[in-house]
Amino acid sequence: MKQILLIILSLPGSSLGAQTLTRSSVAQAGAQLEDVMEITDTTHLRSRLAQARQTATNTPGFLLQLRLGILYHEAALNFTLLAKTGDKGLAAKSYTLLDSLAAKTDTANSFMPFIASYRASALALMAGETGNLKQLGSAFSLFETAVAKYSAICAMPEFLRGSVAENLPAWMYRKHRYARRDFTEIIRKYEADSSYATPSLMSFTYWAWANAHRKTKYRAEAFRCLNRAVALDKQGIAGRPRAEALKKELEDKQ
Repeated sequence: MKQILLIILSLPGSSLGAQTLTRSSVAQAGAQLEDVMEITDTTHLRSRLAQARQTATNTPGFLLQLRLGILYHEAALNFTLLAKTGDKGLAAKSYTLLDSLAAKTDTANSFMPFIASYRASALALMAGETGNLKQLGSAFSLFETAVAKYSAICAMPEFLRGSVAENLPAWMYRKHRYARRDFTEIIRKYEADSSYATPSLMSFTYWAWANAHRKTKYRAEAFRCLNRAVALDKQGIAGRPRAEALKKELEDKQ
């Protein structure tokens, strides 16, 4: 964490200005956020969030605020939506922070694919907490814009849209198609160029594709994806545990 903080504090102001977006520049930006994205260890997440709150208060800055906004998102997902522990307002804090950053950040900034994607997802989490369908519709509109602008160079817009879609209630079946479409697109682009996404994100993505394609006719491809999810997550902190569980479930049905 100290090394990451030193990188953050040493960033020149010009690095946050307008620039030409490439997969390489976006990947470099993402590397400074990877440790606060897709956190599955909830004890670790609470600790990271508390630390980020204190750091952002004592040393305000663009990247620290962005990291805090993403951590609020992860906390809202894990503690409000999934665990239902009673933690309220985390999604709103995430959205407010990220919306503010989006408003004052150049659209060609290498961090914008992450800001735009997490802002849309945070709004979707707010809708899940409040039951406000209008908010959910607005979230998918934000996703649409993020995907159109950034999905060619960053997996995050499609990954988060697919992740939201796969968790929607069954009666919202029309939006479920985004999960199947988005995860398929990410895999296609990654298998053409492995620099497109990190191994961690791809581990989750391969599992998610198999999870969205449970029918017998997809079984061979599902097993291929699950094996890839396991192989890409050597430490077992990304998609591996879910992939192994789903693989066993599908094997038992054969």
